Amino acid sequence: MTQVSIVVPIYNEVESVGPLCERLNEALVGLGRTYEVVLVDDGSRDGTWEKLKELAGQYPYLRLIRFRRNFGQTAAMTAGFQHASGDVIVTLDADLQNDPADISMLLDKADEGFDVVSGWRRDRKDTFINRRLPSMLANGLISRITGVPLHDYGCTLKAYRKEVVSNIKLYGEMHRFIPAIASWVGAEVAEVVVTHHARQFGQSKYGISRTLRVVLDLMTVKFLLRYSSRPIQMFGKLGLWMGIPGLLILLVSIASHIGYNLFDIQCLAGLVDMSKRPAWIITPFMLILFCTQFISMGLLAEIQIRTYHEAQDKPTYVIKETVEPR
Repeated sequence: MTQVSIVVPIYNEVESVGPLCERLNEALVGLGRTYEVVLVDDGSRDGTWEKLKELAGQYPYLRLIRFRRNFGQTAAMTAGFQHASGDVIVTLDADLQNDPADISMLLDKADEGFDVVSGWRRDRKDTFINRRLPSMLANGLISRITGVPLHDYGCTLKAYRKEVVSNIKLYGEMHRFIPAIASWVGAEVAEVVVTHHARQFGQSKYGISRTLRVVLDLMTVKFLLRYSSRPIQMFGKLGLWMGIPGLLILLVSIASHIGYNLFDIQCLAGLVDMSKRPAWIITPFMLILFCTQFISMGLLAEIQIRTYHEAQDKPTYVIKETVEPR
């Protein structure tokens, strides 16, 4: 039975995969555990696949997966999770910036009872302005919004228990949010400092534009973590925040109209007829309309959520352990 599976997403890393497999072999031989390495070629076009097949003849524990085209790192990691057979799955990048020697440290931390162990590149060997600074801001934002404080969500070097990631469906750029998503099912998350090396070959696949996609996916994660089983709570709150002020403004306009026209008290405190001002008529009706729309969206989302769970007989909870009567 395989104890550890190493999952590596690869895209155009023909120069790196050879040294990577060599370093992985050195790190894994001394583990004292059974292992496999799952290499997922995410549609490389630089000869990476041919190099991987050559390496498979040298290292018999390699399992190779090749995509028809480039689907992205999240899809590659999902395929790796689905094909991995180990009790613990360790992920790392193929560009040699993660150090395979740190795998044993992650596994030792997992042995303490943690379900997810995340690497922290404290001494990161990247440029500050376009890599480290955006990463620091993003990590702070993600930690605050998800409630799972980590210094380095972007570090691919992580260890997961198989039963945790097998229940997680990933889309977009959501692979970096796995610790936060795993916390939703009650996973224990830890963080350890890992080594980070400067890139030796090729160019980085990451850029500033990726940050915008991460922010959008973060909104999805926040919704899944807090409102996936009760969306009316989110949409309903948004609706009420708009509807209540709209109703109050409408009541003030009506009251000013009555006081101005019926009781002739316009002289008091400079009272004017608000109903004669278009903004005081249009604004409350627009707010009330938005309120109705948001509440309607919440009700439709509630129906969709119930369809999602009931059609698949999917529970709204995850059991970690049971004890049967003797």
